[in-house]
Amino acid sequence: MTKTPIKIATLEDYLNFDDGTDKRYELEDGVLVEMPPGTGKHEAIITLLLVRFFLEIQKSGLPLQPRPNGTEVLTNKQSRRPDVCVITNEQAQSIESTSAILKTAPPLIVEVVSPESVDRDYNQKTSEYAAIGVIEYWIVDPLENKLTVCLLEQGSYKQTVFTGNQLIISQTFPQLTLNTQQVLSA
Repeated sequence: MTKTPIKIATLEDYLNFDDGTDKRYELEDGVLVEMPPGTGKHEAIITLLLVRFFLEIQKSGLPLQPRPNGTEVLTNKQSRRPDVCVITNEQAQSIESTSAILKTAPPLIVEVVSPESVDRDYNQKTSEYAAIGVIEYWIVDPLENKLTVCLLEQGSYKQTVFTGNQLIISQTFPQLTLNTQQVLSA
């Protein structure tokens, strides 16, 4: 049995949508896309990155905050819920007393690929995040055992793929000492 897609006319309708369940959704082209809970591996990778980013921010005194997948990012007319978002202190202040929906691009977004999100993470979100000015976008792919760092250059991403024991090179965290295997082994 195929479910009928739930269409949402406006962002305000999305913000006020309640289907009486605890299901999480992203708004994509005016349609709600259910975001099922991640696997234990998916959540372990998110947790590792949150901790490592937090420690790097503390060590370097950066005016940033890592956030888990409860913070949403508006991309044109879409609302995306990245697995990890590194936001500025100003962005954190702007959502302190309201819904955690960013209307400006965070410096860094991380998506962890799952079987149902391959095209969305590599193609749709890559173009959406570049269009709104996300400077650095990581695609962590446990299915292919790789991590892709996308850096924004003149409106599009230059992609670098990291595998195995290669240290991940990050513009946001230049002193980070983390390799792909550590991330994928979380």
